[in-house]
Parts: sequence; C-alpha cells; structure tokens
Amino acid sequence: MEKYSQKDVEWLLNLHKDSSPVSYTGFSSTAGWKRLVFRIAMALSALVALIILPFFLLIRFSVYLNLNAGLSAWPSLIGGIAATIGLLLLYLFLFFIKMKSKRRLITFGLAGVSGMVLGYSLFSLFYLSGVHAKNDDVQSVYRSMHPILRVAVTTATLADNDLVITDIARVRDDYERMGLPVKQTSYHYRQESGYVHAVDIRTLNRGFIRNAMLQGSLELMGFETIRHEGTADHLHVALRPADSLTAS
Repeated sequence: MEKYSQKDVEWLLNLHKDSSPVSYTGFSSTAGWKRLVFRIAMALSALVALIILPFFLLIRFSVYLNLNAGLSAWPSLIGGIAATIGLLLLYLFLFFIKMKSKRRLITFGLAGVSGMVLGYSLFSLFYLSGVHAKNDDVQSVYRSMHPILRVAVTTATLADNDLVITDIARVRDDYERMGLPVKQTSYHYRQESGYVHAVDIRTLNRGFIRNAMLQGSLELMGFETIRHEGTADHLHVALRPADSLTAS
C-alpha cells in the first residue's frame, strides 16, 4: 500500500477545501427554476384567458349580431347568451372528457351553465349598484340603455370595482342646462331602437393605464369610445345603431 506524507495529505485537504462546489449543477438548477416560473406564468395567463373569454364572447357576439347581422337588441343578446352557453359546455366536456356518461354530463351541464349565464344576464339588465352610479338619476334611467350596453357596463364593473357611470339618457334641454351647445343628434337621446345607445364613464383621477385598459377593452368588444378631457373628464361609450354611420 502506497504511503503519503503528512504534507501530501494537507495538500489534498486544502485542494478539496478550496475547490468550488458549484459547477454545471448550479447553472442547470437556475435554468430549471426559470422554466418553472415561465410555465406557471403561462398557465395562469391561460386560466385568466379562459375565465375572460365567456364574458367577451357574450358581449362581442351580441354586438356582431346587432351591427353586422341586422338583428335587433333582444335577439342579438339571446344569440350572445346561446354562444356563451355553448362555450361553457365545451369547457365542461373537455374538463370531464374521461367521464363515461356523456349524456348525463350534457344534461346537468346544460342546466347549470344556462342558469349561470341567464342569471348573470338578467342581473346585468335590471340592476345597477349605487356604487357604480354618480347619483340616483343615473340609476333611474339605467334600464333605458341598450340591453347589450347594460351587460357590457356590468361586466366592466367586475374588472373595475371603482367604475362610476356619470350620465346615460339626455334630452335637448339638458345641454342648455349644462351650458353646452344643443346637439341635434346624440346617442344619449333615445334612438329608433327604443333605447339610449350611449353611456359616460368617469375617468378623472383614475390613472392613465386604467383608463386606457377600459377604453381598449370596450373598443375590442365593438363599442365606439371618445375620451372627453377637461373639467368633466369622462369616457363616452356608444353602441352605434346599425343604420347609422357616424358617432354622436
């Protein structure tokens, strides 16, 4: 057996002590954590998208049917509701894809999904919380607004709890009372559809990003928006009547 001197032993110990324990393993571990964080972020983004998509489909498809297919307010909204129910049923089918009794899944799923979508739509159509209304007058005329616009406004309040509606319906005398030039046409007037096609949302003291996201999302859903800045800073949101080519 080969013998080592004490100096050799000390040299080996010092060599081991001075050597770095981190090599390719440390690099691989860091890269692994980055991949994990990326996957988690992508999964959360996909989950958020899946949650938002039914609300978006409900409103956007209703607007499409109203403006492009020429359907009136209620048939358009019913079409949007039907499309949303179909999407949520697809979610259920994919989630329970291994379930043997597909007929039972469709039966109970259709009842549950229909109840949720119809319940949400009815709530949006007939109720506006005082938290989201500037005053009692705004609440009192809420049902005069176009049904699709009502559902869109309620959906916006889910994403922004501080959203406040400042104005909905107007008559020509209101412009004189506010010291503004009287408009001959305005989407705040009752249209031929029987509904008001415009709503004003407060943007004052809310921050650029929040206002930009609100305006962008409403435009993406098919509404026309105009930002009025000044002492009465607000976002004018309108659903253009199908037979009209210009915004008011």
